Amino acid sequence: MKLVILLMILSAMGQDNSNSIFDCKNAKSTANWYVVNDGVMGGLSEGSLVLNDSGNILYHGYVTTANNGGFSSIRHEFNTKDVSDFKEVILRVRGDGKTYQFRIKSDASQRYSYIKSFKTSGSWETIRLPLDSFYPSFRGNTLDKPNYSGEVMKEVALLIGNKRKEHFSLEISKIYLE
Repeated sequence: MKLVILLMILSAMGQDNSNSIFDCKNAKSTANWYVVNDGVMGGLSEGSLVLNDSGNILYHGYVTTANNGGFSSIRHEFNTKDVSDFKEVILRVRGDGKTYQFRIKSDASQRYSYIKSFKTSGSWETIRLPLDSFYPSFRGNTLDKPNYSGEVMKEVALLIGNKRKEHFSLEISKIYLE
């Protein structure tokens, strides 16, 4: 019993329960973000991210369906975050009018993601995504599993993969929970 209590305490100590996922105001770099393009499957899409002059993340590039490609993504891994007190993930972004996916993983070793799509307007906007609306998917296929439980979060990602050739640009100021 003492071991179980000790493990629970150690687990809770390693978890973050703040509402911030990423805030560019506090960011000095994009070191905790990385790009995953369709080159992992032979595709030719190119996405990149930089901290721009405004201090925001600029995620931009080109998606092509050539060579069985068709997506670009950026991922941000962090200490396990207790999100059980929150109902929504909120994005402060300026997009290009295109549709993107926001993705959540509960565990770093989890192969699938919980996904919710959103469309950008071309202007600065606040996108609100209910946590219970994220559905499980792996390589474009919906899985026969329950939607996101909203308990813990270990990684978030943004992905564009609209099944067509296109340039894209998404500026990100803040990602947080309410």
